[in-house]
Amino acid sequence: MLDPVLKAELMRSLTRLVKGLSALFWGLPMALLVCVKTATTDWLKPFGIAPPLLVTTLLFYGLWQIGPFQKQERIWHQSLDRAKLLGVVNIGLSPFVYWWNQVPQMPLFSVALGLLILSGLLFLFNLNHVLQRLTAMLPDETLRHETTFFTSMNLYLLLGLLILMAFYATIQEMAALPEIVVSFLRAFETVRQWVFVLLLLLPLAMTMTLIWKIKEVILTSVFASDG
Repeated sequence: MLDPVLKAELMRSLTRLVKGLSALFWGLPMALLVCVKTATTDWLKPFGIAPPLLVTTLLFYGLWQIGPFQKQERIWHQSLDRAKLLGVVNIGLSPFVYWWNQVPQMPLFSVALGLLILSGLLFLFNLNHVLQRLTAMLPDETLRHETTFFTSMNLYLLLGLLILMAFYATIQEMAALPEIVVSFLRAFETVRQWVFVLLLLLPLAMTMTLIWKIKEVILTSVFASDG
């Protein structure tokens, strides 16, 4: 039997863990939707920089909530700290989504938006590492195997997306290109943001599925057994 004080502390950290996972689960699709809509449409224009700022803050809040869990595990907290750092970067860059929508010809805004996209992908990349480390500390072996498999797949997909984006940016900077390539780039320019969003949806969906499953395992195996 655990000491009542230790047990109470454990339950508090598990409660915050579940809340943090819920914030991450809802924050991921909201961040993608809000940032894309803010950048490409005027739907959220009356709210200014607030929508992208709020959704990126929600993601950081989710990471902050799960922080007290297993404080003694150094590797777990190292991966969590990397994700938190990228979360802060995302918050700092998020207003540029709105500013770029208003003044897209401003080079500074374009660079900042590109950095936000890169930081967002790296955030999702590191979040998968966080989920791997988290399930390594949970007693469910099946969950650990599933998380390892799907997070590994996500990491490869995100790495491929980063390489594709770097290749596209490099091609755009080339001075002399065959006419067929130029024609393709012109056609691709009109749909590029939606192509990248579609390529991002699979790792995003798998990450959300893992977060939900981890949360459900904690609720059923820990809180149910406590009752």
